[in-house]
Amino acid sequence: MSDSQDGSAGGNGFHPAALTAQVDPALRRREMVERQLRRRGIRDERVLAAMLSVPRHEFIPPEFANEAYSDRPLPIGHGQTISQPFMVAAMAEAPGLSGDERVLEIGTGCGYQAAVLSLLVREVHTVEMYEDLAVDSRERLRRLGYGNVQVHVGDGTLGWPDEAPFEAIIVTAAAPDIPPPLAAQLAEGGLLILPVGTPDEQRLLRVQKHGSALSKRALYHCRFVPLVGQYGWKPKSG
Repeated sequence: MSDSQDGSAGGNGFHPAALTAQVDPALRRREMVERQLRRRGIRDERVLAAMLSVPRHEFIPPEFANEAYSDRPLPIGHGQTISQPFMVAAMAEAPGLSGDERVLEIGTGCGYQAAVLSLLVREVHTVEMYEDLAVDSRERLRRLGYGNVQVHVGDGTLGWPDEAPFEAIIVTAAAPDIPPPLAAQLAEGGLLILPVGTPDEQRLLRVQKHGSALSKRALYHCRFVPLVGQYGWKPKSG
């Protein structure tokens, strides 16, 4: 669920977007990785390889097919966006994933961030508050072969206690503060990556759990859509 140097979410029963015939999606991904990611400081080779592998054009509505690999978020329905590639990579790189982790994602959206994470860890659990988005993303991820992702429906600010603890939690929408349930569901030494601030401007934080204490480091200024739920923002009326 996101926006600008940015964030992620959303998804609505759209069919896989077909890029125009003269454009090679694999070439577009290589250009994306080199120009938008590597040149801007993404260094983790596993993250770069995952971004090169996942077909971003499969996760967006057909009308935005020609912009699938552009350096910006794109609308995907329900007032949500698919994050710009740089932010997806930055959030995947921030926890320093080694490959054996169980990760929780808050804000499934169209499933793109979950697909990237699935290539970096042992298991991904992702929570989406809108059931239709969750259903669409579950089918999309299944169809594309990301079998180690489990999509759940619920209030993401409450995490997913049935599968806790998690070595990393990644939140793709902006919270007013760190939701206590997410901190509680981190494993000892685990990392929480999330944007915190006002609905209009946030900082992406890297939060590590040490016993009952949390250490925080700001990574980027960013702007994500609001995280809605018990420990987030209230949904807009109407």
